Amino acid sequence: MEYTSGAASWRKVLRRAVGVLLPRRRRPGWSVGVPLIAAAAGLLFTTTATTAGGTPLREDRRPQLTQLIEDRRDQVAASEKEAARLRAEVEEQTATLADTDGPIKAQRDRAVASRQAAGFTALTGTGLIVELNDAVRRPDQPLPKGASNDDLVVHQQDVQAVVNALWAGGAEAMSIMDVRVLSTSAVRCVGNTLLLHGRVYSPPFKIVAIGDPTALQQSLSVSAGVREFRQAAADYQLGYKETVNTVTVPAFEDSTALQSAKALQ
Repeated sequence: MEYTSGAASWRKVLRRAVGVLLPRRRRPGWSVGVPLIAAAAGLLFTTTATTAGGTPLREDRRPQLTQLIEDRRDQVAASEKEAARLRAEVEEQTATLADTDGPIKAQRDRAVASRQAAGFTALTGTGLIVELNDAVRRPDQPLPKGASNDDLVVHQQDVQAVVNALWAGGAEAMSIMDVRVLSTSAVRCVGNTLLLHGRVYSPPFKIVAIGDPTALQQSLSVSAGVREFRQAAADYQLGYKETVNTVTVPAFEDSTALQSAKALQ
């Protein structure tokens, strides 16, 4: 039996430990790559779980979007009702003060004189009615050759093209779906529905403009966007109709606060 000193024993232990941790032969590449791949996969799974928040990532969330729009529409209706009540209260108090205060009366008369130009009064006159509608087809009816489902519905740019052309044609007042719009009103589409001032509308979309019918129709005929929709209407049976008539445009009832503005250079 061989005896060794304590120092020698510790040196042997250290050499063996170093031999295990740092082997002389280089490890194969896969022995290093496997832990890295496993770590990356774990990070990916963790990120996916965090993003999903406990819900399926591929779940169809269109019903949630529809419900959200409905909830916001109810909120807008309640806010509009409250705003109308407050406006009536302000008008009443202003009228009372105007009877005894000269400056207030002068400003009130000035505001009243500007109401029509600002769109706060209903107008009636000769004008043009433009109606846009999705293509009418049965569920079992095949798509037209070379067409997709997007080709068979009215899009945001189609409505905007008509509105812009009517303004360019000298429209004095305009409404969309019987809602007064101004030059600053925004038209948005959600699917095949129209979102205007917090309300959702389904086709057909009716646009009414007061002005010279000849000038309005001429402006529509030279608009590139309107011409494209007319061609699509002929190809895919979308609805497009212009009607000259005596029309009424309601007063503007939405908020007058500017959301953004840019000074002309």
